[in-house]
Amino acid sequence: MSNSNTKIGLGLAALGRPEYINIRDNDAIDKSEKAFKENSLSVLDEAYKLGIRYFDTAPSYGKGEAFLKEWNEENKHKDAILGTKWGYTYVANWELGYSGKHEIKEHSLEKLLEQWQVSKGMLPNLKYYQVHSATFESGILENEDVLNQLHQIKNETGLKIGITTSGANQKEVIKAALKVKIDGHELFDSFQVTYNIFEQSPFSILKAILKQGKKVIIKEALANGRVFQNKKFQHYSEVYKILNQLSKKYEAGFDAIALRFVMDSLEPTYVLSGASSKTQLTQNLEALNFNLTSEELKSLKALKVFPKAYWDERSGLNWN
Repeated sequence: MSNSNTKIGLGLAALGRPEYINIRDNDAIDKSEKAFKENSLSVLDEAYKLGIRYFDTAPSYGKGEAFLKEWNEENKHKDAILGTKWGYTYVANWELGYSGKHEIKEHSLEKLLEQWQVSKGMLPNLKYYQVHSATFESGILENEDVLNQLHQIKNETGLKIGITTSGANQKEVIKAALKVKIDGHELFDSFQVTYNIFEQSPFSILKAILKQGKKVIIKEALANGRVFQNKKFQHYSEVYKILNQLSKKYEAGFDAIALRFVMDSLEPTYVLSGASSKTQLTQNLEALNFNLTSEELKSLKALKVFPKAYWDERSGLNWN
């Protein structure tokens, strides 16, 4: 049985909107809002029943925040821990095959205040409030009005204020965020970061953050589906070979091996399952039934790719 301190959480990116970056085909499912809501609420119920306690969403996940809020109000689970974000607005409006950008980023004070008005409805179960995809380009880490407002929210609510990162320079963004202080106190308590078999570049800084008692939440542990055997990704044949061996040994899917890699190598606070169905969730949770040996971890660590190559490839993936 699992002996890492890491808990598996549920991310709602694929539960709250009909299209998301994923290389696995999902054309066969009913993409009506009604069907999505029913599915989302039943996956949330199942996750809670199976022991998951951290649930992570964002306004840009379509109806993800609304679904989680409704679920939270209906069930009133005292021990459910919710996290959300601000800074992106979902604009695809449930239009299938939407040709523009599905979400628009804006790290302004106005956007923070607007989205906070809605998100704070999840208190007191809301514990994590995160800047959605902090980058140097958006200027968020130097925007004093925004940083002061986040500090105020933190003081008034006791929330953990965090950032999420994406892109080849995650490490540098985290370093800069760690230096942000208001009234002599570090502002950011939590860091939601992409880390997986392919993208391991933030490893050392995340280890250091965990030592300081800050929280680390790992997203995209399955590399948007790239850990699954796929003819389009022949360059990962070595990865698939090793995952196949481990999958047979532990009688668990590639997804469970990939999640276990994150848990055993990094030991973050949470690693998110991005499951979009109860079946996927159950498969993901098989990660709790075994531990990888140090030799196996070593062989998986050797599979990392250059961050730029990883993120260039990710930006070419389709929404479906």
